[in-house]
Formats: sequence, C-alpha cells, structure tokens
Amino acid sequence: MTDYDITDYQAKYIAHFLTRRLPANDLNKLTASLQDAQVDLTPHQVEAALFAFKSPLSKGAILADEVGLGKTIEAGIILSQNWSEHKRRLLVICPANLRKQWSGELLEKFYLPSVIMETKSFNEAVEKGNLNPFDTENIVICSYQFAKAKAPYLKRTDWNLVIIDEAHRLRNVYKPQNIIANVIKSAIESRKKILMTATPLQNSILELYGLVSIIDGYVFGDLKSFKSQFGHNLSQQEYDELKKRLQPVCKRTLRRQVLEYIKYTKRIAIVEEFYPTKDEQQLYDWVTTYLGKPKLYALPNSQRQLMTLILRKLLASSTYAIYGTFCSLVNRLQAVLAQNIDITSANEVIDDYKADNDEWADESEIENVEKEELHPADIEGIRNEIKELEQFRDLAAKIKKNSKAEHLFVALEKGFEQLTKLGAPQKALIFTESKRTQEFLYELLEKRGYKGKIVRFNGTNTDGESTAIYKSWLAQHKGSSKVTGSPTADKRAAIVDYFRNEATIMIATEAAAEGINLQFCSLIVNYDMPWNPQRIEQRIGRCHRYGQKFDVVVINFLNKNNAADIRVYQLLDEKFQLFSGVFGASDEVLGSIGNGVDFEKRISQIYNECRTTAEIEAAFDALQAELQDRISEKMLKARSALLENFDESVKEKLRDNLAQSQKNLDQFEKRLWLLAIHALKGKADFYPDNYMFKITSGEYAGGIYYLSKQKDNPENETPFRIGLPLVQQMITRYKDCELPIRKVEFYYAKTEGRTALLEELIGKEGTLQVEKLSIDSFEQEDHLLIACRCETGEWVYPEIAERMLMLPAKEVGAALIDGSVVQMLQDKMEEMQNGIVTESAERNNTFFDEEMEKLDNWADDMKLGLEKEISDLDNEIRLRKSEAKKLSRLEEKVAAQRAIKDLEKRRTEKRQNFYEAQDEIDKRKDALLTKIEKMLAQKVERTKLFTIKWKLK
Repeated sequence: MTDYDITDYQAKYIAHFLTRRLPANDLNKLTASLQDAQVDLTPHQVEAALFAFKSPLSKGAILADEVGLGKTIEAGIILSQNWSEHKRRLLVICPANLRKQWSGELLEKFYLPSVIMETKSFNEAVEKGNLNPFDTENIVICSYQFAKAKAPYLKRTDWNLVIIDEAHRLRNVYKPQNIIANVIKSAIESRKKILMTATPLQNSILELYGLVSIIDGYVFGDLKSFKSQFGHNLSQQEYDELKKRLQPVCKRTLRRQVLEYIKYTKRIAIVEEFYPTKDEQQLYDWVTTYLGKPKLYALPNSQRQLMTLILRKLLASSTYAIYGTFCSLVNRLQAVLAQNIDITSANEVIDDYKADNDEWADESEIENVEKEELHPADIEGIRNEIKELEQFRDLAAKIKKNSKAEHLFVALEKGFEQLTKLGAPQKALIFTESKRTQEFLYELLEKRGYKGKIVRFNGTNTDGESTAIYKSWLAQHKGSSKVTGSPTADKRAAIVDYFRNEATIMIATEAAAEGINLQFCSLIVNYDMPWNPQRIEQRIGRCHRYGQKFDVVVINFLNKNNAADIRVYQLLDEKFQLFSGVFGASDEVLGSIGNGVDFEKRISQIYNECRTTAEIEAAFDALQAELQDRISEKMLKARSALLENFDESVKEKLRDNLAQSQKNLDQFEKRLWLLAIHALKGKADFYPDNYMFKITSGEYAGGIYYLSKQKDNPENETPFRIGLPLVQQMITRYKDCELPIRKVEFYYAKTEGRTALLEELIGKEGTLQVEKLSIDSFEQEDHLLIACRCETGEWVYPEIAERMLMLPAKEVGAALIDGSVVQMLQDKMEEMQNGIVTESAERNNTFFDEEMEKLDNWADDMKLGLEKEISDLDNEIRLRKSEAKKLSRLEEKVAAQRAIKDLEKRRTEKRQNFYEAQDEIDKRKDALLTKIEKMLAQKVERTKLFTIKWKLK
C-alpha cells in the first residue's frame, strides 16, 4: 500500500460522487463539466450557466453579458452539462461566419464533437439513408439561413437544447414580415432555448418582447397587451414591473462587475504612416477612374458592387495581389471574345477571387442572371477594356517595391521594441485580406531577416511548409487526445502550435480571425484594414482575450495621400475605439452597424462616388452622424434600467461563488486523483507533487496524464478529465462492483492537513453505511447518504465521515454487524432521507409558485388586451356618433349611422368573444397546471452501496 492508496469501498463512493446528478440551484451541479473542460473558472460564467438551469420548468434564458465576457464559454458549459447527462440532441444556430469558430471552441475547450450542417453535408446524409440528418450523435451547428430553409426538419427533431448565438438578429420577430425569425421561432417553439446577445435592446422595448417570446410565450401576453402596458414612456413603477417580469428569463453581467477577478490588459495603438510612390498613385488613380465607368464588361452587373469592393481591397493590399487579378480579368475578357462565353457567368469570376480571400465572396450574394448575347458594339467595348486592363497589369508588374511593404519592417521594429518594454514574447500576427499578398509578404520577409521564422495561416493551408508542419505534428501527438481526426481542425492546431513554439511571425488571412486563440502573441499588424469594424474586433480578439498576460500592441498602416483612408481610420479609431483602451469596441457601437456588411458597402460607395477631399469629408460626416443617431440614448438608459443589476451584493455573490466553485473543483479533482491511484495500482507511475502519472502497462500504456487545472499547455500529455474513456471505464468498474461487509482501517497520520473532529476519533471503531438516494420529480437528483456510528454509541457527522472516506486505508478482514446496529443505521438513513425529500419538495414548491405567477400574469395580460380592443371600439363609436351629428346631408347621416351600427355589431361580437377568450385562457392555464402536476409526482429510490466496520488509526 502506498501512502495514497484507498480501498474498493472508497473507490465505489468516489465513483458515485463523481457522477451524481444534482439539483439546478446547487453550485456543485456544473463541477464535472468544468473539470472536463479546458476553460478558466470565472464566477460570472458559472453563474450564467446555473441561471440557465435554475428551474426545471424554465423554457430557457437570454444570456446578455457585455461583449468580451465569454458568452460562448457559458454556452459551452451548458452544452457540456447536457452532454454529460446524456441529453445529446443539441443544436447551435449562429451566423454563417461563426460556424467554424463554434465547432473549434466546442472541441478545443469542451471536447464536444460537432457537425456543421450545410446543404452539402445534409444531402450526403440523406443519400446515405438518414432521412433527418439533424438526428445525429454530434452537436449540430448551422446558420440562420439554413435553419430557416430546413425548418420542417428542425421541428421534427426532439432537441434537448437549442442555442442561438447573436440572437439580436431575431429581435424583430414580433413583426410578421420578419420571415427568418418567425420561421425559426415556430420550428423550435416547444424546445428549451438559450439566446445569446450583447445587445438585447437596441431600438425599441418591443425587441425585448420579441426575444422573450422566442424563449417562452407565457412570460407576456400578446403584442397588443404588451404595447398597452409597456409600449410608451414608462413610469418608474412600470419599469419595475417590466424588470420583475424579465428577471427570471434574462441575465446580464457588465465588464466593470468582473474587473476584480478578470485581468484586462490594454490595447496600445501604433500608426505607421506612408506615402505611395508616383507609380503606385498612378495605378490607384487609373483604377479609380475605371471603376467609376457606367459599364464594365469585366465586372458582371450582378456582381458589380461585390467585385468593385474586392478590387479596391486588392489595390490597397499590394500590387502583387492586384497584378494577378488584372491577369485574370484580361484572360476572362479574351476568352469571352474568343468563344463568346457567357459574360455574366459570375460564379466563375467570384471563384477566381476566392483564391485571394477566404471571406470576401459571399455565395448568398451571387445572383442568377440570364445569359446575354454580345453585339458588335460590345465586342469593340471589350477590346478597349482589355487594353485598359493590360495597361493596369503592366504598371502593376513594373512596381517592384511597395511603399507599405517597406514600412512593414519599420512597423515590426517598433512593435517588437514595444514588446520588449512589456516583457512579452517576440511574436507578431500579420493580417492581410489577400492570399497573394500573404505569399508576397512571406517571400519578402524571408529575404529580409526572418527566414525560417514565419508560418502562414489561411483557409486551406495547403502549401508545402504547412503540410510538413501538419505531418510532424501528427507524428508528435500520435495516440493523444490532441488529434481529433478532423484534418481541417488538426491542421489549424498544428500551425498554431508551430507559431507558439517555433515561429516569430504568422501571416494570416481572414480565416485566422475566427476560431483560433493566440493569447501567447501580443502584437497584431493590420497590414490590410477591413472596413467592417466587427472583423477588426474579431482579429484583435484572437490575442486580446482571456489568458493574455501582456498589453496588446495593434499596428495599422495609413496612406497619408488618401483622404478617404484617413477618414476611415479616424472613424475606426475615434468612433469605434478599436485600437486602444481596455475593452475595445462597445456593444452599442458595434450593434449600431448590424452585421457590418452594409457598413462596408457604404464606405465602398464613398470611395467610388467621391472624388474631391471636400466630397469625401462631407460623405464621412454624414455617415458618422447617421451612426450616432442609431445609438439611442433612450434605449441605453432603458437597457440599464431593465437588465443591469450593479451593486455590491452582485460583486459579493460572484466573489463567494468563485471561492466555492474553486473549492468544489479542487475537491472533485482530488477524488478523481484518488480513484486513478487505486484503479491503476501496479499499472502506472504517479508523481503527486505535480499531479501527473504515466501508464506503464495495459490498454493505455505510454499515456501521460495530468490534472487539467494544474499545468499550462504541457506537451505530449493529456488532461486527466472525467470525460476520458479511461476514466469512464474506472467509474463503471467501481460503481457496479458488489462489496461484502469487511473491516477497513483508515490512517489519519498519513494525510496532509488537520481536522479536529477527525482527530477526536483516532483509536475509535464503529460502523459506516453508504446509500444512494435518487429523487425523480421536476428534475433528477442523487444524494449520497452516510450513516456513521462509533461502537460507543455516538453518531459521527456525515461531513466528518466523508472526510474519513478520503483517508488512506486498507481492508483488514471480514466483519459482522449486529442486527440492532443495522436497524439504527436504517433509522438514521430514513431520517436523512426525510430531510432531503422535504427540502426537494420545498424547492419544487418555489418552482411551482414562480410558474403560477407567470401564468397568472400571462392570463391578466391576455384579458387586458381583449379589454383594450373593446375600449378602443367604444371610443371610436362615441367619436363617430359625435361626428354624425354635425353632418347636414341626409345620405351622409345614413351612411354614418350604418358605419356606427357595423362598429356596434363588432363590439357585441368582441364582448361575446371576451368571455369565450377568458374561458380559453383558463383552459390553457389548466392544461399547463396538469402538465406541472404530472411532473410533481416524486419517485424516491434508495440503494445501499456498502457497509463497513471501521477503525481510525
């Protein structure tokens, strides 16, 4: 026996402890999920996850934390908990450009498998015989558009939970014309839902009504009743009432509430100014004039706007990038002349640009247009356009040095100097919007002092160097949980690891702005500047995030010869506050531009239409004023009054929860460690100083494991977590084992720390029995009951007996227990059971009362809406009668009286409907009550796990 060994009895207790189901309001509920995940423990995220589970009658929640507080982590904890409870019909609906990020984070942080459901994968599954591809063992991730298109399939799937990211996109669901929102709402109406948004209220209080109605249609009545109560300037009393109604369903945490335990580093901005050469300026002017022409054969009308934006971006990126595009356009037009191919074949043209950037070409924007025949005038026009494009191409080829590229070396020197002052690792992340520019910069940096220190990251990563890095990584991590089996995910992980451990510079396209975490790097270079602020925030967020130990330096390039470039930078820096400070862009400002695509197009329009500095200034002034108008001061105040709860009690609760959650997690991991020592006795070498062990024989021989929270990114080692097949095998083995009554000696002297009440038991003997109590009512919960008695007759507190069960111990022989002692143990168990069942029933009573209050409010709202309709008809009838008296012509009087009679008839019908509607409301209420009553029936089951005679030495 080692100093750390335990017995099969203790192992059985630990196995049940690690897998017990706990009630929704228990901080321990999420401990297993937190231990199983690779995330830092933050109390507001635990609090948010518990909020989502807090009532078994709840139909979901809106998690509305400010940006940057990790709502995705909160959702991951919730998904992980559902997964551990074998509730695995899980759906994530998110914007299309966030699908990869969701899949990567679920795998990387929570070890949860997912599938991105899109048309191709959906059709492939159907062809293989799965008539509903949403019915899968993986977490399903899909876009809003796909969810709307496949709504009938969503409705047929028995989802345990649906998570909707960026849920403010559905906030106008109360408007019938909002098709996507209403179709999705209907498809998942009966399912439990979590809505995630940093901006739940932007333009109107009705948006809150819309989002809440997606979660639960019984929180408020219909739209008319809501408008009559809350659709006007609210009094303090009305604010209080609305806040009270929102509190059970909506939770918001502010960044300033968590500063105590989350260290935010700053953003430090560096602007690298440059002037283009004469040839670069000439090329810019030529292309600007070209793009302003009313008809361009190289840019199909259906794609003119998108392709103009692409050309402008490439022009600002590098002559290397734009040269390749000119070549493509010339070849395209020559092919049109040679073969008279379809000049409007946009897909083929867009595909060419996909080689330049992973994100620019949005397939949803590609329109299908009819083929156009060429006329003689068109042929001449195409020839002239070819000559013009050839002129652009030749000038681009002539330019060997790019001014911006030359300034990159100056900028890197400034950036690395700043990193040295900060004490940060010398690593830089360079973002470009073009793969061609990526290659240009790679070759340039290789020649100028960075050879062997650069790695590329893009949407495919198919270059020779990336392939070699991937193969080496696979060999290094063969057999470990780091290898997921997904080539895309593993290749991304390999390149990130190479950047962390080997390279100094990563040159990345927009593909790296999502789904990878680079907090070990704190220098970001925006070589090409997106015009969409949300993309910039995503880029910076790769490094300026949880785990970043240093201030993040952000370098931007500014063409001082371009008035529009200067105004764009001012807008992004001063209005959006993207580049400096602690928090980056605010929710309000980012929310004011919607998804950012239209904002990007607006800027492109200014570049295309404005020629003089005065025109550019006026256009940007107008855009800035429009942005300001969208950020409604009234709505900011409403959001603060309704959703924010900022006082010392909130901070104290978070502080207490952090301490308790950390204690729970430590206790959980120590028990997991004890179980491993016992289960792998003779098969593994243990290193208790740093909670590591290496398996020396058996199925998992050669594996090195460490407790996940003890170390930071160790190489060739696997986090020892409860979700591992190895751990699940251990747990099953000991949960199912039958154990006879035996005598066990516990060794107090061989453990660390002191417990006074345990010390008092040294030298004493007694009997101990452990049973599992399972309750199934509103929710399923398990409790481990410990009855422990000394031979001298005193009872030992269950908490002290539990501590004894964690001591080193060994079996010392068979034992018999007197019948009277057996009866006393059973009586003690009954006493403990009664207390727990009573507590559970009281908790269920609270849930029931909350649900009843909600239903009463809903019924009152519905009745209020009907009364309002009748009242409105009364007022209209009085008004019409008053107006009819003023009429002089008989035929007008007759017509007016006829209209009044019609209104009175409608009022009579409404009054009859009112009583019928009251009956209908009561019926619905009864139906819900019946449903709750069925859930109320408690099923209580007690199972004996083992009985031992004990002695403490």
